[in-house]
Amino acid sequence: MRFRHLILFGMIALTLSVSAQGFLDKNYLGIGGGGMNYQGDLNKQSLLGKVNLAGELFVRHDFDDRWSLKISTAYGHIEGGNPDKESLRNLSFRSSIWEAGAHIEFNFVPFGQGGKHYRTTPYLFCGINFFHFNPTAQYFDSVSQQQQWAELQPLGTEGQNSSLYPDRLRYSLNQIAIPFGLGFRALIGKDIVVAMEYGFRKTWTDYLDDVSTTYVGKEVLENGTDAGRLAAILADRSDEVQSGYVNAPGIKRGDDSLNDWYAFFNLSISIRMEFLFGWMKGKDCETGK
Repeated sequence: MRFRHLILFGMIALTLSVSAQGFLDKNYLGIGGGGMNYQGDLNKQSLLGKVNLAGELFVRHDFDDRWSLKISTAYGHIEGGNPDKESLRNLSFRSSIWEAGAHIEFNFVPFGQGGKHYRTTPYLFCGINFFHFNPTAQYFDSVSQQQQWAELQPLGTEGQNSSLYPDRLRYSLNQIAIPFGLGFRALIGKDIVVAMEYGFRKTWTDYLDDVSTTYVGKEVLENGTDAGRLAAILADRSDEVQSGYVNAPGIKRGDDSLNDWYAFFNLSISIRMEFLFGWMKGKDCETGK
């Protein structure tokens, strides 16, 4: 919850700061929606796998007709995994993603109105994001006789909580990513910009899906507690595909040579702040009346 509050505070502070500086004519407030997806150990094919809805709020400042700075916050979900009868892995996950960051954008052509400006342009962007994730998995609870969701990081499914694997530290749910991608924007009238973009997020974690290294064996995870028994169940789910099968310790569970990625594509609309604030005050932006 604190992470979400930090994102909201940053957006409010930026908006107030920008307004106070009197640059409303070069600043836009926007909202966007689209999809988020992932590539990692439970989706090796592409970043065009399972897509979930995602949304974005942002503030953009135009330095000139070529360069812009965008401060944004976004929320979405990623997921992956399918029963795998060849390797008997049968793992799956779902995770929410909260991200906040700053992007530099570059227009291919001078963008704006009047003179030699173009009203449409493709653009590139790159920046830095801070994001929070929390992989979960669904299982059947024999006590309640219902499907339940469990947070995977606290369980240490690859031996992170065991003294037998001291080199396997519990991964952090707060990480840094480098967003980069391509977009296309168009000016509607004088004050509204619509855009669509696709951006990759390079991360430095292999645990978006809670899968990275090798199996450690159910006996390592089972420690006489409910959490230990649940960790053993969710660490190796091969017996759900083939009854009685258990992956021995050391068998490959994931590929720790590659980190996970996620991507966000969206359609957005943004309004020039000078026009927006003037409209909210009931004034004409051109005459000030």
